[in-house]
Amino acid sequence: MSRILIVDDDPAFCLMLATFLDKSGFESGKALSGKECLSALEKARYDLVLTDLRLPDMTGIDVLREIKSQYPKVPVILMTGYGEIKTAVQAIKLGAYEYITKPVNPDEILLIVNSALEAQLDHAISNQSISGFQYLTGTSQPSIKLEQYVTLVAPTNMSVLIMGESGTGKEYVARKIHQESNRSKGPFVALDCGALNNELAASELFGHVKGSFTGAVNDKIGQFEIANGGTLFLDEIGNLSYEVQIKLLRALQERSIKKVGGKKDLVVDVRIIAASNEDLRQSVKHQGFREDLYHRLNEFALDVPALRERAEDIDLFADYFLTNSNQELKKQVSGFNQTVKAVFHEYPWPGNIREMKNVIKRAVLLCTGNQVEEEHIPREIIDQPIVSRPSNTHNLKIQTESQEREIILSTLEKTRYNKSKAAELLSIDRKTLYNKMKQYNIEG
Repeated sequence: MSRILIVDDDPAFCLMLATFLDKSGFESGKALSGKECLSALEKARYDLVLTDLRLPDMTGIDVLREIKSQYPKVPVILMTGYGEIKTAVQAIKLGAYEYITKPVNPDEILLIVNSALEAQLDHAISNQSISGFQYLTGTSQPSIKLEQYVTLVAPTNMSVLIMGESGTGKEYVARKIHQESNRSKGPFVALDCGALNNELAASELFGHVKGSFTGAVNDKIGQFEIANGGTLFLDEIGNLSYEVQIKLLRALQERSIKKVGGKKDLVVDVRIIAASNEDLRQSVKHQGFREDLYHRLNEFALDVPALRERAEDIDLFADYFLTNSNQELKKQVSGFNQTVKAVFHEYPWPGNIREMKNVIKRAVLLCTGNQVEEEHIPREIIDQPIVSRPSNTHNLKIQTESQEREIILSTLEKTRYNKSKAAELLSIDRKTLYNKMKQYNIEG
């Protein structure tokens, strides 16, 4: 059972929210101030912190900084008034998972809490042994070509740069490369660079020594050291700050690291696989990504095709996710009716394989008969006009720079400025969305 710490100076609100979360299958703790929150985290394990932005002794931003410094794996969700949206956006940049505006909507809280805990679990699993890892190879020509490239590069020690839209399965490709390499008995460590702010990135990558900065109460082992002898997968590499890029380049060139605040160099033997859903060549062109680091990472490049580009694989993936969902949910749904199958082929899948997985899992959960019917599929998929599907007008990657601001604005309005939903529709991650909002002076 996941444990959630609620931080708010209103005891009645804390009690109401705790009662709701307890009824939803969680175990809740309560704190009425920032100091009480930090004290509670020292005394007991919590899987998630839900904190108000305004507290009597410190701000929610201060609480966030302390938690990310001492408990970087614990997701933090901020609750904020409508007039504090700019501060909430700042919180996301500092590492908050998401923010919720008051008055809170119970369904929205439950959705975001479950999403945060699932992301935390995925991250934990990704850093464990992958002996039970399953990789599904498609039968379409793009999938066959991708598999050939994976087989070709896996036995080497070359750094690999994996490009592809969000949700196409870039981490699965990275795991497959590791599995077929000479390092397969070593660790596979996955790190989401999009979730790292500038203050914590170097510590997460290289580790730190006690007392090296405020909050460094103990020595910390970095991901490079954990991955020693194996593979380090750096997802959304384009989100690293320029300063951290310099440190990463040094580590790759010298094959050694230096902990934050440390004096000794530590030799490491790590293969790097990086991934991005952005065109890093454009980032290099606009000086957002170092050219020397790009070429160091790009010893071998792989493009993971979007699901709409390999239509022959749709039925294969759908059946695969149906089987997995049946096992996980202890159901016995036998398949999809013809209408649902047709819809799956017509829909452009902007969220790609990840979106299909979630859609099918939800459908299996709702299904009470032998087959998935239209009523079990989200209305936005069923009702989407066929004529609009090939254009995929919300996909930010296929638009020119002059169109980006208008598309971002219209998508934000459509999602009522829900950044997570907007980023998903635009096929970019949340941090990229915030950067582009700042670039185009979009208030939100």
